[in-house]
Formats: sequence, C-alpha cells, structure tokens
Amino acid sequence: MRGSLQVYKKVSVDSQLSAASPHKVIQMLMAGAIERLIQGKAAMLQGDIAVKGERLGKALDIVISLRTCLSMDEGGEIASNLDALYDFMIRQISEANRDNLDAPIDDVIDILREIKSAWDQIPAEYHNITQAGA
Repeated sequence: MRGSLQVYKKVSVDSQLSAASPHKVIQMLMAGAIERLIQGKAAMLQGDIAVKGERLGKALDIVISLRTCLSMDEGGEIASNLDALYDFMIRQISEANRDNLDAPIDDVIDILREIKSAWDQIPAEYHNITQAGA
C-alpha cells in the first residue's frame, strides 16, 4: 500500500511540474524544502538518524537548486541578497545535520517561509515570464 501511495505522489508531482509555470515550479520547490526540513527535524527529535539525513539531504538539494536558478546578471541586488540567504541556509542545514541541532532548521524554515510568502504575492501576469520572454 505504501509503495502505491509513493508512486501516486510521484506521478502527481510529475504531472504538476509538466504543466507548471516557472513561478509555480519555484513555489513547489520552496514548499518541498520546507516539508523536508519539518520531516528531517521530526526524525532528528525521534532519533531516526537515517530518515533525518535523507530528508535534510533532500532539503539541501532543493535549496542548492533554488540558488543555482538565480539569474545574477539580471537579478541585481535581489538576486545577490537571495544568493547570500541561500548560502546561509545551506550552511545551516549542513550544521543541523552534522551536529543534530534543531534550531538551525527552524531558522531555515522561517527564512524559506518568508521568501515563499513574498513569492506567492507576485501577480499572476508575471508567473510565466522567463528570461526569453522578459
């Protein structure tokens, strides 16, 4: 049963991604990172080191992906500030995983929620703009 649920979730995410605007993809990545961080923290507090490492590792991969999506040439000061925040988050997740600390995870969750909240407020007419269309 659990395997079937995982397959269904993967198909659902894959189909959402194939139809998603660039804006929606970023929203999904941020939500996924927050979810993995919460799961990683819960596993840490339960002493489940394997799950903690796997979930924090996935969150770390997502944050790294978000950072690599930044357009430093076109993004100006905003991209530079986000780059610094993503760098900070990468270091915090790594420290939390290495030292079994939950406070750095909370810090990253708070930062991601704030960035996502701002991202969610971008008007719909800007959701499909890409570098080629800008």
